[in-house]
Amino acid sequence: MGSGKTTAGKELASLKNWKFIDLDQEIEKKEGKSIGRIFSENGEEYFRRIEAENLRELSPDVDAVISVGGGTPCFHNNMDFMLKRGIVIYLKMTPAEIKSRIEKDDTERPLLKGIEEKEMLDYIGRKLGEREKYYERANIITDGYNIDIRQIDEEIKNL
Repeated sequence: MGSGKTTAGKELASLKNWKFIDLDQEIEKKEGKSIGRIFSENGEEYFRRIEAENLRELSPDVDAVISVGGGTPCFHNNMDFMLKRGIVIYLKMTPAEIKSRIEKDDTERPLLKGIEEKEMLDYIGRKLGEREKYYERANIITDGYNIDIRQIDEEIKNL
């Protein structure tokens, strides 16, 4: 969360002249409500199930950059699925960098709901620690704080 997946994804898709797909937006369209509302009304378990279903239903007939939520790779063997279907990129950041980014935007983040400001850095660090084993399996791992889209494009070409 807050790593710049959507922004970087749109830039990469534009550079490559590919389609851009945001998994969360696809889920919101299908469900007719925000991710935050899905979490609050149905819980995380329900969200993770429909997230995995929607991920598997995405089969663009053209090349595409697909932005997924920070938890997506960690549930329902989604990372295995993504690695089989395409190139996975991890925008790596420190907890402090993530905290700095999310403080500057107004995006609704269900997993941060109810987390006190003073607990935020520890919470982000714990979440990142839990998820790192999935993220580290990505084909490309790059600095999420100073993203170089052209470098990512070159790495994709080399793969």
